Amino acid sequence: MTSKPASSLSVGPLYAIGYFVLWLLLWPTEQPYWMLPYGLRFGALLLAPFRYWPWLIGAEMAATGTIIAAKELPMGWLNFAGDELPELLVVAISLWLMRRANLHASLRNPEDVSRLLLSAAFTVAASTAVEGALLAAFHPISSSDLLVQALGQDLLGNYVGVLLAVPLMILLARARLSRRALMRLITDGLLVMLPALTILLVLTAHAAPQPQFARVLSLAPVLFFAFRHGWRGASLAMLVSSLGMTAVDHWVGHAPPNASAHLFLAVAGTGALMLGSATDALRRSSERVAEQNVYLAAVNRRLDHLARQLRDAARGNLQAEENQRRHMASELHDELGQNLTAIQTHVKLAQSRLAQVGMEDIGTSINAILGHMRRALHRMLDDLRPAVLDEFGLLRALDEGPIRDLLSTAGIAYHTDLHGDPRLLDEDARTAIYRLVQESATNAVKHAQAHSFQLRLRIGERQGSVLALLDIRDDGIGLPSRMPRNGRGLQGLRDRVTSLGGLFRLRPEAQGVHLRILLRSSNATSVTNRI
Repeated sequence: MTSKPASSLSVGPLYAIGYFVLWLLLWPTEQPYWMLPYGLRFGALLLAPFRYWPWLIGAEMAATGTIIAAKELPMGWLNFAGDELPELLVVAISLWLMRRANLHASLRNPEDVSRLLLSAAFTVAASTAVEGALLAAFHPISSSDLLVQALGQDLLGNYVGVLLAVPLMILLARARLSRRALMRLITDGLLVMLPALTILLVLTAHAAPQPQFARVLSLAPVLFFAFRHGWRGASLAMLVSSLGMTAVDHWVGHAPPNASAHLFLAVAGTGALMLGSATDALRRSSERVAEQNVYLAAVNRRLDHLARQLRDAARGNLQAEENQRRHMASELHDELGQNLTAIQTHVKLAQSRLAQVGMEDIGTSINAILGHMRRALHRMLDDLRPAVLDEFGLLRALDEGPIRDLLSTAGIAYHTDLHGDPRLLDEDARTAIYRLVQESATNAVKHAQAHSFQLRLRIGERQGSVLALLDIRDDGIGLPSRMPRNGRGLQGLRDRVTSLGGLFRLRPEAQGVHLRILLRSSNATSVTNRI
């Protein structure tokens, strides 16, 4: 509970001493349109915690009293308080209200800059209005034009003071440059600002209109630093060029710049600060976008890696399934097929004996059962491992093999349009194509009630990869509005295509089912297999 008062008593005098010294140093720079002490007051009250304000107000009153005493101006304490204290209190009250309304000492983005400059304009206008009212009340002026001129001088000079002093104070107190940014700023200052400032100072040292021309040209380095270093560079460049030209004017003996010159400085400085803060915001946004892109690229690489792993796992499962089918087909062919052949041989040998005892019909029925079992075995073997694919090759197997027999038996017309060299495809792709057509034909026979079944196949190379485009359609009743829960036909086709990294599209048709499938093969060169 006692830490804050103790801290205020220890740090407050240091604030007061520093503020007192800075006020004395800046007071000689005062001109009709150039009030750096006002900017110091605004920045100090903006940055300092409220508990240090009494120290700052007391230090300013002490510094102003010291200056008046040094100049030996005849002014009593009452007149001194009446002339100096109201403006200070108006600035303090305005900043207190705006800080309570969440005004922050920040130039990080254009919104902060506009909020701060609008607050400065409001404070300057309020203090100038109070000063004008007091001046009209206690020091009557014969001409209203003189009063308006005096108020215009205060209004413009105070705003220019805020524009030049406050960004530097925020830079030193809240937004210090990193070592790298400081080195870049120094390098650009030596390469760009120093030559430009030399040219501007030479022009300022000559008679009119060169000084006015120099002030217009001073906007060029300010804009360069605003683009290059944001609001920090813009504020420093504006302060350095303005102080340099003002010092040369004082050294050469020129009259202080008129209102139009300082009005140009106020407008150009405001625009430069806005431009610099917008540049900073854009740079930060670009950095965030770049970081997000790096993160998304890493996520995409991770997703691609996972997708490849899933495809490899699915492809491995398909290969394992095909191997298991091949093994089962071999076992059935070797064991069951040979046993059926042996039974048929024994029945033929026993045919004459059965005929002698009047049981010839039994032998005939047994042979018929064995023939039916052999045909069923052949269909099962073809489902497990299509021997026609190994014997005929892909194109003949699709055009002349069991698929045509299946469709012809069901009364469905079968139309094929096959082009390309299947030897470009690897074995998994060739097997997948046959299985896809086989499953589609089976679905057409069992469910579609179709009259025709069309197959188009295109195989070729494009940009170093082998592509196979499969187009399958029938003219049946189409798909049901609700797929059966245990139906695995289309999903099985889709899974097989996805496992090979292909594309599966079920295209809507007014009648029937239309499938378009694109497969990419890992075989980039021709193989020695024959069609």
